[in-house]
Amino acid sequence: MAEVLPVYWYVIIAVLWLGYLALEGFDLGVGMLVRFWARDEPRRRVLLNIIGPVWEGNEVWLITAVGAMFAAFPFWYAAVFSTLYLPMLVMLFGLILRAVSIEYRGKAATDAGREIWTWTLGIGSFLAAFMAGVLLVLTTTGLPLDANGDRVGGPFVWVTGPALLGGLAVVGFSLAQAWAFIGLKTDGAPRRSAARFLSTWTPLAVLPLLVWAGLVVARGDRPWTWALLVLAVVAVAASVVAARAGREGLAFTSLTLVLVLAWTAIMVTQYPVVLPSTVDPQFSLTAQLASSGPYTLGLMAVISLIFVPIVLAYTGWSYWMFRRRLADTAEDAGKAAEGAADQGSNRGGQ
Repeated sequence: MAEVLPVYWYVIIAVLWLGYLALEGFDLGVGMLVRFWARDEPRRRVLLNIIGPVWEGNEVWLITAVGAMFAAFPFWYAAVFSTLYLPMLVMLFGLILRAVSIEYRGKAATDAGREIWTWTLGIGSFLAAFMAGVLLVLTTTGLPLDANGDRVGGPFVWVTGPALLGGLAVVGFSLAQAWAFIGLKTDGAPRRSAARFLSTWTPLAVLPLLVWAGLVVARGDRPWTWALLVLAVVAVAASVVAARAGREGLAFTSLTLVLVLAWTAIMVTQYPVVLPSTVDPQFSLTAQLASSGPYTLGLMAVISLIFVPIVLAYTGWSYWMFRRRLADTAEDAGKAAEGAADQGSNRGGQ
C-alpha cells in the first residue's frame, strides 16, 4: 500500500494541473482577447460576461494542485518553488491583476478608466498564462538542482529556451481554447469571428504544446506514448474541421482532448521522476523519495475520494447552469455588465 500511494497522488496532482490548464486556460485566453481581439465596448462586455460565472471557480484548481503538491510531495514542492519563486510571484501578480481588473472595470466612470482596466486585464491574463507554462515546462524538462535539491546558479537560471516554449504553449492553447469557448457561448458576430480565428490559427497556437510534449516523450523510454501525440495531432485537425463546420461544442471538446493527450504523454513519460535535475540525472527527485509518509498520504487519499467527486459534480453543475449563449448586442452586454457589477457590490457588502 505504501508503494501505491505515491503513484495515486502523482496521478491526482497531474489531474489537478490538467483541470487548471483546461478550465483556467479559456478564461485567461478570454482575458487576453478582451483587450487584444475585441473591437468595441459591447463586444468586450459580452466576453467578460461569458467568463463571469466561472473564472473564480477555475482558480480553485490551481490552489488545490499546489496544496496537493505541498502535502503529498513536500520535497518536490520545495525544490520547484524555491527555484522558480520569481516566475511564481509574477504568475500570482498576473492573477491578482486579472481579478482586480474584472471587478473594477465595470465600476470605471470614464472611458479612459475602462481602457486602463482593459489593458491590465489583458496583461494580467497573459502573465498568468505565460508563467504557468514556464513553471510546468521546467518541472517536466528539468531544473539545475544539486544532490540536496537546492538550486545551482542565480535567481534567473530558469530563463531558458524550454521556459519560453512552456510560456508560449500555455498562452497559445489558452487563446485557441478561448476562441472555441467564445464560439460555444455567444451568438452573432463574436461566434462567427471566433470560428474564423479558431479554424485559421489553431495549428499554430497549439504547436508549442505539442513540441513540449514531443521533447519530453523523446527523452523517455516509453515509445508507445508517441501514439498519444499522434492522436493529439488528429484532435487538432478535428477542432479545425469542427470550427469550419460551425460545431463549436466539438471544436471545444477536440481542443480539450489535445491538452489531455499531450499532458498525459508528458506525465506518463516522466514517472517515476517528478523533477529532473539538469546538473546530474542522479540528483533528480522521484515520487518515492519526494513523497510524505504513508500515514499522511493515506489520510489524504481518503479525503480526496470523498471530496474530489463533489468538486467535479459542482463544477459540472455550474457550467450546465450557465450554458446559455449570449447575443452580441449592446443591450444584452449592458445588462451583463450591470449584473456583474451588482454581484461585485453584493460580495463587497458581505
